[in-house]
Amino acid sequence: MSTAPPARHLSRAGHPAAPVRLLHLGLGGFFRAHQAWYTAHAPDADRWGIAGFTGSSTDTARRLTAQDGLYHLVTRAADGDRFEVVGSLAAAHPGGDHAAWLAYWRRPELAAVTLTVTEAGYGRDTAGRLDIDRPALRADIAALRADPGALVATAPARLLAGLAARRRAGAGPVAIVPCDNLPGNGAATAGVIRELADAVGTERLRAAAGHASYVTSVVDRITPYPTDEDARTVRRATGWDDSAPVVTEPFSEWVLSGDFPAGRPRWEDAGARFVADTTPHEERKLWLLNGGHSLLAYAGPLRGHTTVAEAVADPVCRGWLDRWWAEASNQLALPAADLTAYRTALTDRFANPRIHHTLAKIAEDGSRKLPVRVLPTLRAERKQGTLPDGAIRVVAAWLLHLRGLGAPVRDAAAPDAAGPLPTAAAGVVAALDPALARDRELIDAVASRAQELAP
Repeated sequence: MSTAPPARHLSRAGHPAAPVRLLHLGLGGFFRAHQAWYTAHAPDADRWGIAGFTGSSTDTARRLTAQDGLYHLVTRAADGDRFEVVGSLAAAHPGGDHAAWLAYWRRPELAAVTLTVTEAGYGRDTAGRLDIDRPALRADIAALRADPGALVATAPARLLAGLAARRRAGAGPVAIVPCDNLPGNGAATAGVIRELADAVGTERLRAAAGHASYVTSVVDRITPYPTDEDARTVRRATGWDDSAPVVTEPFSEWVLSGDFPAGRPRWEDAGARFVADTTPHEERKLWLLNGGHSLLAYAGPLRGHTTVAEAVADPVCRGWLDRWWAEASNQLALPAADLTAYRTALTDRFANPRIHHTLAKIAEDGSRKLPVRVLPTLRAERKQGTLPDGAIRVVAAWLLHLRGLGAPVRDAAAPDAAGPLPTAAAGVVAALDPALARDRELIDAVASRAQELAP
């Protein structure tokens, strides 16, 4: 009886990583399928190593450190998988390693800091301002007031502490590049950093907040949450033992606008685009892709679906998706032919049966996602005097999700959706936009649609 040979362990084996000139916060699968991939594919990759930090966990950093920062990226097309080892991650650290975090900021050669911390990670309230009433932010404000180098936990505080350390060390400005689904994410990040410095109340930190350029970026690459089966797939196909592989789709997009005062990799040669204004690309992606995902995440489980591919294969869900896309497209300032092509490509991407993109994961933090994915279209349609069926369906399905129908609710800022449907609908609409709280026609439509959708 023959046995399979032992798998090989990933190691650089005498081939050192590139020098660290990039820093990243949020060491998850999307970063490793996207920003790290673009850096690895830049022609000057040998000059641009990345030091990555988790949010708060230790496990991902431990696994990546054990294999010298290397990992397999599995690009999963409908007709098969392609495997590559990505080597741009020079070091992986747990989020609590604050001393190492600040040490990287002090390095003169550090040029840019990217982050993927989700919409909720920026600590903003529904009006888009820093929510200083959050306990974690209150604790960080007190810590920074006592000592700018103190251990802090939230993303805005970690960035501000890093900027303060860099300025004290006499190093020059860096570029901060948020890669999360927020409109104008560069300006949004600059705003929360300034507001945090103002809340701390020291001139040193106010000056530190301005010691950077803030780049706006639009990112797109469907990257499902990793599973144990992914590691087994890599081992069977390649013979390598990889405890931190990432599975992603073939499509990828990165659009950026802003200055890099200390330089950057030649990401454009790997497919990134640098533009004067990201707004048209941003709105197209947020409303069509992310808004479509939210619709399927809340409405799909009501019909028994668990993944995007399952939901989009359902003719009923597909009809709902087309209706939403039509409404959102009406508000986009792009040529109709471009939008049609984009929607066609999205349909193919969503339908890829080999990308196991779970609706439960997409459904998380809806209170932070829907205001940027769905609310702009809803507002615009109401101003025109119409009741947008697609947008109303998303809100109604979210209401049912919050009432326990579908995926488990994981949303720290979720509004109360208990009680009679009309009351719950009023509360959910008001939570999305207080200005719509008096729109009785809309509230009635959401309650009615929720009643129809409920299984």
